[in-house]
Amino acid sequence: MSEKLRVIVHNDTTDAMTARLQEIASDVDVLACHSNAELDAAIGSFRPDVVYSVRFEVSQPFPRDSMLGETGPRWISVGGSGCDHLGKWDTERVTVTNSAGVASAMMAEFVLGCALHFTLDIPRLQADKADKTWPIRMVSPLNGKTLLIVGLGQTGQAVAARAKAFGMRVLGTRARPSPVENVDEVYAADDLPKLWAQADFICVCVPLLASTRGLIDQVAFDRMKSSAILIDVSRGGVIVSNAAIQAMNKGKIKGAAFDVFATEPLPPDSPYWDLPNTLISPHCSAVYEGWDLASFDMFLANLERWQTGQTLTNIVDPNRGY
Repeated sequence: MSEKLRVIVHNDTTDAMTARLQEIASDVDVLACHSNAELDAAIGSFRPDVVYSVRFEVSQPFPRDSMLGETGPRWISVGGSGCDHLGKWDTERVTVTNSAGVASAMMAEFVLGCALHFTLDIPRLQADKADKTWPIRMVSPLNGKTLLIVGLGQTGQAVAARAKAFGMRVLGTRARPSPVENVDEVYAADDLPKLWAQADFICVCVPLLASTRGLIDQVAFDRMKSSAILIDVSRGGVIVSNAAIQAMNKGKIKGAAFDVFATEPLPPDSPYWDLPNTLISPHCSAVYEGWDLASFDMFLANLERWQTGQTLTNIVDPNRGY
């Protein structure tokens, strides 16, 4: 009799996931881990073939060395889209997949919601309500405005589709420029210096790679319109923090929404908290009710491919980061 496939499910809550897994794959030996420390220890003792892992405990070290070491799995299924916490890996020894696309629709809604927060002047409307005053506020349409999407992956494309529904002109960048539905003009990342000044809204949704770390720096902010709105749903490190803080404090751009930060959770003494005309959210643009099980369903579909010798979907290239 062949040995059972050993699978670790790593998340803060795993009951529904392990139940689904055991329901459809009774020949699998499953172990649940609820912390990075548990995962680290289990890799050496359980010696998994496969690990499904959600990076939820961001304040604790991720057991990268164990995951990619000799007793690590042959396949790592990342429950989110970002794989920068794994660094580089040997594709001859381990396959890494992600759940890219599982939250793209929600993230696109989040981006457009942030844009509307500023165009509808929600902060002053709330202040008027608190003061019980009735001034006439001038709102601004998205129709006719230019949106620059930095990173036309699945999230960027979902943002473009919704922006088009509002009548926006959409520009975007991707590693290999080619026509993209709902995008009026597609450029390479090297073209960004000439694009900053065209954008009324800038959505940042690139992965964190060597090529994107520090992509939006002081020079980029200097080239943006003073009326621009920046919305960052990428990864902490793509935007240079000091440059962003300085730009907002000096009013170089009109407003910003930051969902990701180089240090998470954001420390209480971070200057970000006191920035004017700024939305701060706790890396939640991809978190919606049921996202975790939707991601796990993608894993289960891939697990069937794994067991039947088919090519997995969403395989990540460590050199490209996606």
